[in-house]
Amino acid sequence: MDLADAQWRKSSFSGGNQGDCVEVAFLADNTVAVRDTKDRAVPAHRYPGAAWDAFIAGVRAGEFERR
Repeated sequence: MDLADAQWRKSSFSGGNQGDCVEVAFLADNTVAVRDTKDRAVPAHRYPGAAWDAFIAGVRAGEFERR
């Protein structure tokens, strides 16, 4: 799928990083594309919508906190 028309959203945690951040785009085929703004020439990672939902649930539940 061509991502040229994707509507990218910047991470809300990227405020002080001089523009370097992660962006996501929710695509029509129920996948989510993720890219690093430092090098947009690198292809975006793509994940099934259900996998993205599980990742977000894990983040909200604290599963990725340092121990």
